[in-house]
Amino acid sequence: MNFDFSDDLNQLREQARRFLAEQCPTQAVRRILERDAPFDRALWQQVAKMGWLGAALPEQYGGAALGHEGLCVIAEELGRALAPIPFGSSAYLAIEAILCHGSAAQKAEYLPRLAAGELIGAFAIAEGPDNPRPEAVAARVRAGRLSGDKWPVADGSIADLVVVVARDEQDALSLYLVAADAAGLTRTPLETLDPTRDQARLVFVDTPAARLGDAACGWEALQSLLDKAAVLFAFEQVGGAQACLDMATAYAKERLAFGRQIGSFQAIKHKLADVYIAIELARSNAYYGAWALQTGAPELGLAAAAARVAATEAFHLASKENIQTHGGMGFTWEMDCHLFYRRAKLLAVALGSARHWKDRLVTLWAAQSATADQSAAGATH
Repeated sequence: MNFDFSDDLNQLREQARRFLAEQCPTQAVRRILERDAPFDRALWQQVAKMGWLGAALPEQYGGAALGHEGLCVIAEELGRALAPIPFGSSAYLAIEAILCHGSAAQKAEYLPRLAAGELIGAFAIAEGPDNPRPEAVAARVRAGRLSGDKWPVADGSIADLVVVVARDEQDALSLYLVAADAAGLTRTPLETLDPTRDQARLVFVDTPAARLGDAACGWEALQSLLDKAAVLFAFEQVGGAQACLDMATAYAKERLAFGRQIGSFQAIKHKLADVYIAIELARSNAYYGAWALQTGAPELGLAAAAARVAATEAFHLASKENIQTHGGMGFTWEMDCHLFYRRAKLLAVALGSARHWKDRLVTLWAAQSATADQSAAGATH
């Protein structure tokens, strides 16, 4: 049985890798790090023109109809290149939320513009340093006016359209659309370890907000959105981890110590072997997540949690050992190692902490095991 992507999607991967190698070298990432601009607008326009933002969208909304597997392939290459663009916020979260829960009119109005890159989307759920859970949502909408405080919001400073999780007048969790220039909305950029990805605090005070769709969606639907995004972020992490391993391996082959390549020493070999194993484990779990995402399998929650946990650990290990392999030089500003370490730290807390996803993985696994045990017991009787 072949668990790999199709030939067409592997060809898409090769094209994306070549394009990003040319258009998004680490020098481009450094320019954003040094704050010439909040993101690479030229790269954003090129990516939109190539149809990547709408990769999973149906053609009727200006999408490429590649499915979520196509989006996974693109996500991995964007992670490898550390692309300093708001891709995840728009493609993984805002577009998916509108596609799944928007009315026909909302889909027709916003999805083609998001797919074309005319609008940048953001997704606001966090209200401080807490993990995603229904009890943590206090923002509220009354009579079409939203009040509350959301932070951190990825790409919140540069978004044109924000999808906000808030409670309605019946205290039910719902999704709302808010224009970035709406009255009563204040946006404040936040300082983070990785300035190449914008983070902001959004304060809403009687801000006009339109419900996404016709009714409250509830926490189960919101968790499904987070699970889908978790798989895609896992692919970004796998791509970044692989880039770290490639960088460390190349350096170990060319750096000499005591007249030998440092890659010939067991200490370095073992480091890189451990990283390789962690990445392959993460890649396997990410592929499982891609299958569940593409097919809408009931195992999506479990697959997303497994992919998220494995990819977070792999990227952290790979970025750390990449610095260690480079030795004293690895800690300097001139080396690119810290760019990957910064991104690894940022992605590790996207959509909740690593502990949160570990807890979710254990909970879902225990529930699945209990169900299997009950089924087996019923069969014996």
